[in-house]
Amino acid sequence: MTEQADVNVTANVTAASEGIVGLDEPKKMTREDWRKKKELEEQRKLGNAPAEVDEEGKDINPHIPQYISSVPWYIDPSKRPTLKHQRPQSEIQAQYSAIGEWYKRGVKETSVVTKFRKGACENCGAMTHKKKDCLERPRKVGAKFTGTGIAPDEHSQIQLDLDYDGKRDRWNGYDPEEHQRIVEEYAKVDLAKRTLKAQKLQDELASGKLDPTEREHDSEDEDEDKYADDIDMPGQNFDSKRRITVRNLRIREDTAKYLRNLDPNSAYYDPKTRAMRENPYSNTGMNPDEVGYAGDNFARYSGDTITMAQTQLFAWEAYERGSEVHLQADPTKLELLHKSFKVKKEDFKETQRDSILEKYGGEEHLDAPPRELLLAQTEDYVEYSRHGAVLKGLEKAVARSKYEEDVLINNHTCIWGSFWKDGFWGYKCCHSMVKQSYCTGDTGVGINNSDCVPFEEGLTEPQEEEPPKTLLEMHRDKMIKEKKKKKKSKKNKKRTSSDDSDSEDEEKKKEKLKKALEAEDKRVKHIEQIMQIDERKRPYNSLLEVKAPTEEEMEAFRMKRCRPDDPMASFLGQ
Repeated sequence: MTEQADVNVTANVTAASEGIVGLDEPKKMTREDWRKKKELEEQRKLGNAPAEVDEEGKDINPHIPQYISSVPWYIDPSKRPTLKHQRPQSEIQAQYSAIGEWYKRGVKETSVVTKFRKGACENCGAMTHKKKDCLERPRKVGAKFTGTGIAPDEHSQIQLDLDYDGKRDRWNGYDPEEHQRIVEEYAKVDLAKRTLKAQKLQDELASGKLDPTEREHDSEDEDEDKYADDIDMPGQNFDSKRRITVRNLRIREDTAKYLRNLDPNSAYYDPKTRAMRENPYSNTGMNPDEVGYAGDNFARYSGDTITMAQTQLFAWEAYERGSEVHLQADPTKLELLHKSFKVKKEDFKETQRDSILEKYGGEEHLDAPPRELLLAQTEDYVEYSRHGAVLKGLEKAVARSKYEEDVLINNHTCIWGSFWKDGFWGYKCCHSMVKQSYCTGDTGVGINNSDCVPFEEGLTEPQEEEPPKTLLEMHRDKMIKEKKKKKKSKKNKKRTSSDDSDSEDEEKKKEKLKKALEAEDKRVKHIEQIMQIDERKRPYNSLLEVKAPTEEEMEAFRMKRCRPDDPMASFLGQ
């Protein structure tokens, strides 16, 4: 009996282990199956084959490694690849209250109780609290004894478990119907105001105080939404206590400056100062007088601003010429001076013009009508605005240079600089190299191309003969030459002496270097001898005098130093 029991127990254990754990290893794949599997993976990565699907029907990214997506065989070999273990597990996730859940307010008004219940509050008769927790005024005779005036039960509150955002939500538990009640209340107040206003107008019409024609205008002017003229606009007030002022604010109905022209190459808008100095419609061809906004500079340089700037400029120029005038100190005097200056300037221009015309003539050409009126026709297209200003056409010709071009003088047919030869400029028509010369045509071309002396060489001035010198002058010249020779000889002597001293210094340095090299050789040999002696028998060097090495000793050390990376180091001792 005991043997049969042992056999049954072992059989049950093996069966349980096989059924629960499933430790059977998967069969080894053949080479063909392995190749097909790899080709399928490559096709999935390229997007040519559909992605693998997990047990929940979701696609698995083919670029995810196999050790992440596949289930180990020792866990459950029958399971397909999945990413469920990478996602949040519902059984592990903490469950929080929903966004709409909140404590119930008030009491239950659906059921009305008329009889006292056992276990209820002895004061008010509610079942949800006891007498010591009751918030009602203590009655003279409680509901337990009277059986009347039993208060309704409070709501049984739920236990809220809020997450991080729910605890910090300022609108958590807010009832949207509360806002709707506020809107309805304001709508009722507005309706009452309108009815009172209509009734007042009807009474005024009936009494004859208000004309029917004035009713429409009054209703439009007295509209409460028209706030621009009644209340203080921002940017127009200055509080002396707070010293705060806001400028360049606009009314909401106005178009913003940066929205007038959306071209990025148009006028620049500064967001900090809210200023747009240039005209935003400058590239569109529109007249600045016709647009609603033509830039801040357009408003800045309009009106009396230009005349003010001209007066200030005149004051500065007059002060430089000696007139004691100032725009702020003597504005009246400056204005009178400026006016008289303008009159004198115009008179001077007119007299100058009349004198030129009287001397040279040609007044009939100035008084002649324009060419368009003489011929009564033109092909120039001109587009005008309603104010008479030119919008399109009659563009000014672009000035190619500040100098006159294509001006032919002295019978030349080409300009100066049209010919180049041997480093000189000239005229192409006659090959002349002289500027502002008269043109000689083909004859000049033949002469200039022939072998003749250049013009510059022929301009050499003849050398003037020197007058004969006197004996005194000759003696002075001789003395001057001797002084110069003495100075040169002194300089040469100084140079030779300095050269001798330099050569002596070099010889001394060579001798010192030679002695330093010999001392370095001795020191190296001494070190080699000491290194061959046993360490315990080497003498001490504590009694040696230590000095700073001289330049010659340092140079000798560098010359005698043996470098291990030197390829010729092995040949030094030979």
